[in-house]
Amino acid sequence: MSSSSSDAQRLKDLVLLRRVRDRIDRDYAQPLDVEALARGVHMSAGHLSREFKRAYGEPPYSYLMTRRIERAMALLRRGDLSVTDVCFEVGCSSLGTFSTRFTELVGVSPSVYREQTAARTELQDAETPSCITKQVTRPVRTTPVRNREAPVPPRP
Repeated sequence: MSSSSSDAQRLKDLVLLRRVRDRIDRDYAQPLDVEALARGVHMSAGHLSREFKRAYGEPPYSYLMTRRIERAMALLRRGDLSVTDVCFEVGCSSLGTFSTRFTELVGVSPSVYREQTAARTELQDAETPSCITKQVTRPVRTTPVRNREAPVPPRP
């Protein structure tokens, strides 16, 4: 295989990986699994996982869970839903798995996060633009995940 044809294949794969990432971003609350995502772009699940991690730094399932936790953080900050309601609203089917993953990514449990953000919200004098809130509150993995994924390096 020549260099130009391998480059062309890599570009095709990147287009497909972007489609997968866009689908995760759009349909995070739907039941998604790596096999279904791979079928959608005519790849094997293993190839999708390897290439997705190579392109985006984390496997597709971790990316999906990060999106779900980001959305959960926003819903918990609102304060009008219970932790259980938030869990199901973001597409998780197990409260235990949701709480464990939330704690791994955020550093505190969902109920503690909700209490802390409610206290901070009461102290804020001016409303912070949502774009700033989203950037500042994006979860950063504090510990390696159980399936031996490499820790994500801290943001600058």
